[in-house]
Amino acid sequence: MSRPDAAGVDPAWLPPEAFRALGARRTLIRGAGPLVDTVRREVADACGRFGGRLVEDGGSPDLLLEVTDSESESGSESFTFAREGGTTTVTASDGRGLLYGLFHVVRLGETAFDGESPRETHRPATALRMLDHWDNVDVHPVMGQVERGYAGGSLFWRDGRARGERERIRAYARLLAACGINAVCVNNVNVHDTEARLLTDRIGEVAEIAEELRPYGIRTHLSVTFAAPIVLGGLPTADPLDAAVRDWWERAVREVYAAIGDFGGFVVKADSEGRPGPFAYGRSHADGANMLAAALAPYGGTVHWRAFVYDHRQDWRDRTMDRARAAYDHFAPLDGEFAGNAVLQVKHGPMDFQVREPVSPVLGAMPRTRLALEVQATQEYTGQQRHVCWLGPMWSEVLRFRLQEEACVGETARGGIVAVSNVGDDPFWTGHPLAQANLYTFGRLAWRPDADPLGILDEWIALTFPAAPERLAAGLHRVLDGSWATYEKYTAPLGVGFMVQPGHHYGPSVDGYEYSPWGTYHFADRDGVGVDRSAATGTGFAAQYAKPWSELYETPGTCPDELLLFFHHVPYGHVLHSGKTVIQHIYDTHFEGVEEVAEALRVWEGLADLVAPARHARVAERFEEQLRCAREWRDQVNSYFLRKSGIGDERGRTVH
Repeated sequence: MSRPDAAGVDPAWLPPEAFRALGARRTLIRGAGPLVDTVRREVADACGRFGGRLVEDGGSPDLLLEVTDSESESGSESFTFAREGGTTTVTASDGRGLLYGLFHVVRLGETAFDGESPRETHRPATALRMLDHWDNVDVHPVMGQVERGYAGGSLFWRDGRARGERERIRAYARLLAACGINAVCVNNVNVHDTEARLLTDRIGEVAEIAEELRPYGIRTHLSVTFAAPIVLGGLPTADPLDAAVRDWWERAVREVYAAIGDFGGFVVKADSEGRPGPFAYGRSHADGANMLAAALAPYGGTVHWRAFVYDHRQDWRDRTMDRARAAYDHFAPLDGEFAGNAVLQVKHGPMDFQVREPVSPVLGAMPRTRLALEVQATQEYTGQQRHVCWLGPMWSEVLRFRLQEEACVGETARGGIVAVSNVGDDPFWTGHPLAQANLYTFGRLAWRPDADPLGILDEWIALTFPAAPERLAAGLHRVLDGSWATYEKYTAPLGVGFMVQPGHHYGPSVDGYEYSPWGTYHFADRDGVGVDRSAATGTGFAAQYAKPWSELYETPGTCPDELLLFFHHVPYGHVLHSGKTVIQHIYDTHFEGVEEVAEALRVWEGLADLVAPARHARVAERFEEQLRCAREWRDQVNSYFLRKSGIGDERGRTVH
């Protein structure tokens, strides 16, 4: 089996040229096992391209790759790197660690073979670094083949069946391993009738996908419906305490592991947005999760139970209701009640992947529960891969945030770090070629949450564009670094969120969700804007945080500017810490955001002679759309608040 090379597919951050330094050397590989075989194939392919060779024991290698325990294939994933006496050495206790060590050498390039390097050990901060694919087997009449997918169809499924494009899946697994991702959930968390059958009579299709992911150390997970015993088993109930239900799940799990011996486990969305769950039987989320955990435990499997639970039939007139409170209210009282192999998967913010939210208080409120942090690489609310919005700085802020004094979020997420995938069957994988940086950055931050995101960005640039001239590297850095802040400027201000077109969530609609049942309000009126979430006069959400955050968020005078409208309803003339009024901040940022997009487009146009024509044309087309949409955001938001407030722009610019 040769290294995957899916015809017509962009090599992303693994172009052949990235392997030049490795492939020009003499390499000795010691060890055995499936993942060591993958390493050997990678090295042999690189040597075939660039003139190096694999050597046997007794030779004098430039690079030694060694597994110290060939019997282990599921150890710590760590590796040790050193360069001494003219030889670069990567040592690992298992094949997984050796595979990650190999890609570390690829990232270093020639640096891996220069001078001397003291011995250093690299290990992932969390054992599970997963991508959730919101891919449907059947084409959904509203959401399509991929729910919230902006890069074409699914890699795994098409029109009701498995695609069977094994080389493409293998190439995908290779890209993921190269940035440290080790798990993939292959179907949508909203499990419909066809997708439900993947658990039973269609498990063979999942096994075929797992076979292509496995050589790169990636375990396969599956989203399942809580109602499976009814939908698939013909039982009259899915009550998690019912003996027949528990027996049904035990039999189903046994068959899954018979087909996929290294199966990772289940992802479950229950009692959320209409999905079935334990509430129907008067049971708790812990009851539901623990039932599945018990079935998975004998095989080493894990259930990831999503904490995205709230009332999506809210009365917008009732200001005591607050969607932001819901996850904490549902789950914090259950701390300590979840099984050891049950992981509570928590969105990074209390709402829904907005461009700016506070960190979810749930992440600091459940010390006796294994928590996984969930972020969204697919840009549902951040431009849908038609806009450049590099999310590394956002994710880094979340991971470094200290909800509790003794630990940051990256340290408390003991159950893993998960992203909703931004990949589809587009030749560039992510639709927008520059959105590849989000996927790569996620993997690297999941491996090391305290890493500098700007360093990771430069790493991605160097791999994706090997030997890039300084003008290209600097130009790419310029259009990506700061793009999150730019997107925030021309969309919803000061943390208020949403203001998007209902349903598809692309483009501005300031009142789009204002009178809806979804609980996503800004409460703008003639006097002010924002949601009062204080403990003193509002919904009490601010009190879900421990000190000092509860005190900081409680009053407009102490609340950070970027979250002011998330926590408080304030007059348009309220003066921010920046010295600007709220209304002037809205005007200024929306004008600035459009100017910054126009400048990024100019920078990209100036790189045309340094970028492959197809890639340059795709990005230029997306930038044109981003500029059009940014202008639409600017004009609709500024006009809306001019009409609401009656206060003009102090700089005299035209507000339509």
